[in-house]
Amino acid sequence: MKKLCNILSNVDFQLIHGSDAIDIKSIHYHTSDIAKSALFFAIPGVNHNGHNFINKAISLGAIAIVCQEVPTNLDSKVTYLKVSDSSRALAVASSNFYNHPSKKLKLIGVTGTNGKTSTVYLLYNLFTYLNFKVGLISTIENRINNNKLPSQLTTPNAVELNNLLSQMVEAGCQYCFMEVSSHAIQQNRIENLDFDIGVFTNLSRDHLDYHKTFELYRNVKKQFFNNLKLSASAIINLDDEESCGVVDNTLSKKIYYSLEQSADYYAKILQSDLNGLLMKIDDHELSTNLIGDFNAYNILAAYAVACELNQQSNLVIRALSLAKSAPGRFNTLRTNSGLTAIIDYAHSPDALIQIISSISKFCTTKKNLITVIGCGGNRDKGKRSIMGKIVSQYSYKSIFTSDNPRFENPDSIINDMMSDLNDEIKENVHTITNRYDAISFAVKQAKKKSIILVVGKGHEKTQEINGVKTPFDDFKIVSKLLKI
Repeated sequence: MKKLCNILSNVDFQLIHGSDAIDIKSIHYHTSDIAKSALFFAIPGVNHNGHNFINKAISLGAIAIVCQEVPTNLDSKVTYLKVSDSSRALAVASSNFYNHPSKKLKLIGVTGTNGKTSTVYLLYNLFTYLNFKVGLISTIENRINNNKLPSQLTTPNAVELNNLLSQMVEAGCQYCFMEVSSHAIQQNRIENLDFDIGVFTNLSRDHLDYHKTFELYRNVKKQFFNNLKLSASAIINLDDEESCGVVDNTLSKKIYYSLEQSADYYAKILQSDLNGLLMKIDDHELSTNLIGDFNAYNILAAYAVACELNQQSNLVIRALSLAKSAPGRFNTLRTNSGLTAIIDYAHSPDALIQIISSISKFCTTKKNLITVIGCGGNRDKGKRSIMGKIVSQYSYKSIFTSDNPRFENPDSIINDMMSDLNDEIKENVHTITNRYDAISFAVKQAKKKSIILVVGKGHEKTQEINGVKTPFDDFKIVSKLLKI
């Protein structure tokens, strides 16, 4: 049990009623898992306002409430504290509650529109290969050394995040590599964490259903680097046009990596095909099974981080040469007849362009590329027509289908994807709402030299329709249909 006054250290609050010296057993901002002697944070959200659940939290055992709006009727047995921002207060309190775990290991955060997952996976595997104890926080899963834990969000909420970091410290982890999403930055989930390195991969249109404009989205990413400490390092993709603007106000040391121009860390692609990449980094040659120019950037970012963490460059190169792609990130399947299938998570216009651009080096896309694509429901509608146009312009055949329609009509989503196509392009577009049927159709249309690209869901194991998640694994389905 911990004293409330210690948990709220460095939080500006006004004590409305009760005592700040009471003992607290746990902290929560959802009522679903609240325990007795708990501290409850009432947080205004996108869909729900935590202030509406204060009375329920009390009935379930909460003995203290942190809120932005004080209830009219106060419970005489409960302590109420008013703050200006309860999400920020939750993050600081979570760090305090778990004894500031981010200060007890090296914390590296990777942010950007694309490449976050692949980069943290490369780093996790690299440092594991170098015999360090390592933590991973990612879209796909969380890991504490070899122990795998489920992941619900790209970046967990502040309580879970600090709990994870605390478990990593207890397990002896020396490093943690984590994805930092724009939602997490804006919602203060990473507030009060002590990052040693921040990595910027790239920036393009995404999540505008939440951030509303690209400028606001960029400013949120910028906030992450603005808040890095003076002794930290910002490792930046110099080739991205947004790179300078994102880090122009950071106090941390700026370190740049590039494939196109002189930088602190420079690499050149010597060979790129379906067998992988051959790169030259500094004076080292690196051969890897990872495919595509975008993976060259991820590899170079991981190399830069490792070198900045004082690892020997020759050992880093050796470890990176053995790396495998993260689940659902440009995973390939090949048949004995020469047909290739690629499964990827790409769900933004820029990610799609990068994937198709890489494939264009292996085949003539207008003759050989068959693309199966859907767009997520209840997400940025503006990118649907853009993604539909990209696929239809560069594919031999395009098959528009469902992704995770969530609570939207999947046919309406497909119509949005079709909205900017002329009649000539539409002739090569097939609309098949059922995703399994769409993938099956793609396989049947494929010839010897065809490349089937299935994008949007990547590593996901379920499909969400009207709030119900049913098993659906693109990789397994493609493997089954190709009889691999």
